Amino acid sequence: MTSSRPKIDFDAKIPNNVDLASDRKLQRALERWQPNFLDWWGDMGPAVDTKDVYLRTAVDVGREGWAHFDHVPMNEYRWGVFLSEHDPDRKIAFGEHKGEPVWQEVPGEYRADLQRLIVIQGDTEPASVEQQRFLGATAPSLYDMRNLFQVNVEEGRHLWAMVYLLHAYFGRAGREEADQLLARNSGSDDSPRILGAFNEETPDWLSFYMFTYFTDRDGKYQLGTLKESGFDPLSRTCEFMLKEEAHHMFVGTTGIDRVVTRTAQLMNEHDSEDVAGAGGIPLDMIQKYINFHYTVSLDLFGNESSTNAANYFTAGLKGRWQEERRKDDHVLTDDAGAVDAVRDGQITTTEVPALLALNQDLRSEYIGDCSNGLKRWNRILEKHGIDARLSLPHVGFNRQVGAFAGQRISPEGKMISEDEWQRNEGRWLPTEVDKTHVRGLMHPVLEPGKIASWIAPPTNGINDKPVDFEYVHFN
Repeated sequence: MTSSRPKIDFDAKIPNNVDLASDRKLQRALERWQPNFLDWWGDMGPAVDTKDVYLRTAVDVGREGWAHFDHVPMNEYRWGVFLSEHDPDRKIAFGEHKGEPVWQEVPGEYRADLQRLIVIQGDTEPASVEQQRFLGATAPSLYDMRNLFQVNVEEGRHLWAMVYLLHAYFGRAGREEADQLLARNSGSDDSPRILGAFNEETPDWLSFYMFTYFTDRDGKYQLGTLKESGFDPLSRTCEFMLKEEAHHMFVGTTGIDRVVTRTAQLMNEHDSEDVAGAGGIPLDMIQKYINFHYTVSLDLFGNESSTNAANYFTAGLKGRWQEERRKDDHVLTDDAGAVDAVRDGQITTTEVPALLALNQDLRSEYIGDCSNGLKRWNRILEKHGIDARLSLPHVGFNRQVGAFAGQRISPEGKMISEDEWQRNEGRWLPTEVDKTHVRGLMHPVLEPGKIASWIAPPTNGINDKPVDFEYVHFN
């Protein structure tokens, strides 16, 4: 296999490695969109007034050494368009076009479907920035504030990635869709974001860590399926986005590590499970936040049985997670799969053609990945001599989409009555009292090396810098 690595042009108004200068019409269109993006960033991006932030900026698309770290004013961050290395020998790995060369242009018969996939992915990127807009004002440390802003600028770049595809390959309709990505806003009554999880609040740092662990992990799996796409520019775009997405999940994983660690310390110091009075977040409250964010993120996978997913796969638009490692024919027309179902008041499964079960296949990969975090956090509790354990609730708990939508199911997976749900909802999901307590802990700590009392300090700093490094400078 041969590959070529296009050089990133960092002197251009829009940094890119797609030779934007050779297409003046496209370049002008994106340069007209750029001021609108910067206006959106000013209105809906991070609300904290900073001088500069210690950020990483992409400077290459290779597997090693792809990022540069330095203090950068956020409104001068070099957002741009970066695709991973091009493989001229790449073939479509699945569906009815399996074995054919990948497409460099949009096939006419798949134009509407590809545009829709790109718009939905693109809509999630600015949404999370909007959800996290005010979190900087209550950062538990400069280290955490820097990580928040790194996530934000990279979500902004992921928006650019999708906007480039819309402008470059979908003509006037694509340009109009790109404009709408800035017109919708998270939680808006009149023009909300497309997917429900991206209209939820992220009002505190526990929610932020849960979002970056659970919801950004959904993003990892969605990008992973699009990376398999027969439309090569989309595949290469998503492959590079996955490099940046890994940091977002790191923030969530280690953030919850540190919350659980501090809670365990306080439990031992006070010989009590009730650490709220000591300025901590009790384990049962952490469990409620896990229950909420996990189940909201499960809804993002859609219906267990999906003709859309089947059609996308058959057409070669969207594959499975790690498609080429699968030990089957990658066509699936003769295969069957089991999907979750509720029948006669019982949780069961039903057999459907494998093509219809692709959403559940992807969701199962996600659930297995999420379980790794629970093992991490429970090892922390074990290390501190605490018997209690955190867990993922049953896949049917608190669901609004799919086979379990509208069903009342306990975290243990038991079908229950509406009355029993109402009696126990406050034990299973965050209450207003819980949310008020967590928000009450959210006091900013802006002195280098200092940390809020409800969370443990990080183990390591960023890019070999010490934890007490001055990651953010203020005006």
